[in-house]
Amino acid sequence: MANILQNPWRGRGLDLKAPMPSVEAHSVLELLGRCPAYAATPLLSVPELARRAQVSEVWVKDERDRMGLGSFKALGAAHVIARAAAARGGDIKHALADRCFVTASAGNHGLSVAAGAAQFGARAIVYLATTVPDSFADRLRAKGAEVVVEGADYAASMAAAEAAAEAHGWTLLSDSSWPGYVDLPGQVMQGYLALAAEVTAQLAEPPTHILLQAGVGGLAAAAAAWFRHTWGRGPQIIVVEPDAAPALIESIRAGRVVETQGPVSAMGRLDCKTPSLIALNGLARDADVFVTLSEDEAAEGIAALADCGVASSPSGGAGLAAMLAGLEVGAEARVLAILSEGATDD
Repeated sequence: MANILQNPWRGRGLDLKAPMPSVEAHSVLELLGRCPAYAATPLLSVPELARRAQVSEVWVKDERDRMGLGSFKALGAAHVIARAAAARGGDIKHALADRCFVTASAGNHGLSVAAGAAQFGARAIVYLATTVPDSFADRLRAKGAEVVVEGADYAASMAAAEAAAEAHGWTLLSDSSWPGYVDLPGQVMQGYLALAAEVTAQLAEPPTHILLQAGVGGLAAAAAAWFRHTWGRGPQIIVVEPDAAPALIESIRAGRVVETQGPVSAMGRLDCKTPSLIALNGLARDADVFVTLSEDEAAEGIAALADCGVASSPSGGAGLAAMLAGLEVGAEARVLAILSEGATDD
């Protein structure tokens, strides 16, 4: 693990002319409470992982069965769509019968849009790149989404979704943000506060170290903002990305948004070459360290997680894989990590 960067912007952040991640968790929990599928996920103590990593304790927030979708991302789009339904008033389950939400997805965000739309009577359309497996398209259709396959990669499918939204008057609901498009992605990130608020209610004392894997950075930034808001400066927050997609670490190094290049990563949900503007803004202020994880380190770490009874995908367990790959935190460390999804072939 050679690519490790101490955050030079810690505490002051970057002036990116973008919002900071929200720490308004109460309204999120109230809205999600109207979704029948919502329930807090467990926080697991995993002594075998602590032994292997040679640390004092390891706590794992287990998102593998979140709202029946198997990923933390169920919280994001569901929060945005529930918020829109509540604003309409009346019968919330059918409040959005005239609305269509469109997005591009390489993974679980599309499922969240599909499931959230179904909860409140809306229509969902998900654009997929030609590289996305047919099995994932089938999962989206099973949740009620319409699927359009267009574009050679995620960026191309997002461009197609954005063009369709503008042409038809649909609502573009991305989990990333860029100049001129920040409001709805900010609400998606705000939905992830439910996860972080559950953690602070479940854990008796703050951890010494927090591992947060990142793609565009939405979950990492939302969680980091809440943990700083609740626990202050004490915990060291470490952000983990694939070597193949070092969007956040290189942006922090440059002090601005950087579009990176690299091969396709097995950490597919994290294989994002450009960071979310809001996420970068927050993490520049709140994170202490940025590291990247090699493909081999990820594979070895995921095998070890399975041995310890917490099976996940290379994306979902990347934070823990970094710890197992030799990230130095100290023998007395009490480590918190998020298992953001279960094992999957998609």
